Amino acid sequence: MHDPSPTPDETTGPYRWRWLILAVMIVAEIMDLLDASIVNVAGPDLEKSLGAGSLGLQWVIGGYALTLGAGLVLGGRLGDRYGRRRMFLAGLAAFTTSSLLCAAAPNIGSLIAFRLLQGAAGAILLPQGLGLLRENFSGPELTKVFAIFGPVLGLGGIVGPVLGGFLIEGDFFGLGWRSVFLINLPIGIAALVVAAKFVPRKAGDRTLRVDLTGAALVAASCALLVLPLNQGQENGWPLWTWLSMAASAIGFALFALQQRRTAAAGHEPLVTPGLLRKPAFTVGLGGIALFFGGLVGTQLVLTLFLQIGQHFTAGEAGLGNLPLAVGTAIGGAVSGAFLADRIGRKVLQIGPLVQLAGAAALWFELDGLDAASFSILDILPGVAVAGIGTGMVIAALFGFVLAAVDDDEIGSASGVLSAVQAVGGSIGVAVFGSVFFARAETADFTGGFHGALIAQACLLVAFLAITFLLPKQGRPDDEQHGTATVSDAQPHLTVT
Repeated sequence: MHDPSPTPDETTGPYRWRWLILAVMIVAEIMDLLDASIVNVAGPDLEKSLGAGSLGLQWVIGGYALTLGAGLVLGGRLGDRYGRRRMFLAGLAAFTTSSLLCAAAPNIGSLIAFRLLQGAAGAILLPQGLGLLRENFSGPELTKVFAIFGPVLGLGGIVGPVLGGFLIEGDFFGLGWRSVFLINLPIGIAALVVAAKFVPRKAGDRTLRVDLTGAALVAASCALLVLPLNQGQENGWPLWTWLSMAASAIGFALFALQQRRTAAAGHEPLVTPGLLRKPAFTVGLGGIALFFGGLVGTQLVLTLFLQIGQHFTAGEAGLGNLPLAVGTAIGGAVSGAFLADRIGRKVLQIGPLVQLAGAAALWFELDGLDAASFSILDILPGVAVAGIGTGMVIAALFGFVLAAVDDDEIGSASGVLSAVQAVGGSIGVAVFGSVFFARAETADFTGGFHGALIAQACLLVAFLAITFLLPKQGRPDDEQHGTATVSDAQPHLTVT
């Protein structure tokens, strides 16, 4: 059967349907952003339907981010070898299918397994987008594409909890929480049809060796870290949890060594070894893990506090996330439009200070709550201020970390940053979820939220210290994606 999609040599000049490619790439990214955040409001419904406890909920949310982060760099490599169109279609089909499996899950164990599969599918799907855009756009058009890409992705993150709450509370056709995953079916199928017809074929480099040993080391090390963090609170932190975390650290060290040896042998490693010798970049990785771990963990706790502690419905909890999301959008707009260019690295230091001010305000707002008359307005100022600080950092952070790397390393560096962001979010879900549920067991929901704020403050102080080791000026946004062909995984900004 003839493949109707055009090949590059069938066209002259700019590809006629290139803007449809941009639309499909945005749809794919939004599907991932929705799935990263939309489940946050499904906790009580999962508990009623599948008997999911706190541990199960943490795995449903954090497990997705774990396999996504662990596989992103490998996914970019697979696109380099087998062709980005082919891997994009395979990833999109797998993501859509795994969404259907999640919706049909008969028990919490199955749902967790399908969420892990969904994250792995996302790791194949998402890294192909930037490479496809670079293959079909150039010059001023490519800059315009990036200018469209960012705000739309931010909007996708904002919509996630609100859409999730709307779907669950609407209980359309009696589907309840299952509609959160079924929403991907019509979107994914439509995107598949358009992509199969209009994304042009371009052969990959079959001579490229995919470093499966390195990929296995990354996956095992991530699992050894997240597993005890999720299970530790439930099991009373037995010896195996500490041994597992120690083994994870050894695994990451072995990965760094293996990458250097792979490069020395003349093969293509997953990660350009030169990146790991750049102090500003490696420190920046730590900063990204700290920042997004605290951000994703605190967002989860906010939703749990509203639903479990204050008995908000899923829809009300989704709307309760709006002050944080709107604050993030405002902070990001101010930072991205002019502040980062004018004051440089200082924007990364002002941002966490604003977040800390918001957290402090939220602490005192929680102390003065009247449970009988609580509304989101009672905590709106603190949440919104924290969101503004969050947006200031998100808009600029990747640019400053990428400023420490050379042009030919941008593709590999972007993939690593995306992976660290996702895994950091998974760790944040595990740690902050454990902190909250430890107090929620005694119905001390305010105390659980206070504990999460203390944990976030510690991470923000550590992040603030790290910012002084980053370059003073960031890389311009249209250069953050580089021109290198070494892994096309892009910084994957999550704003939820």
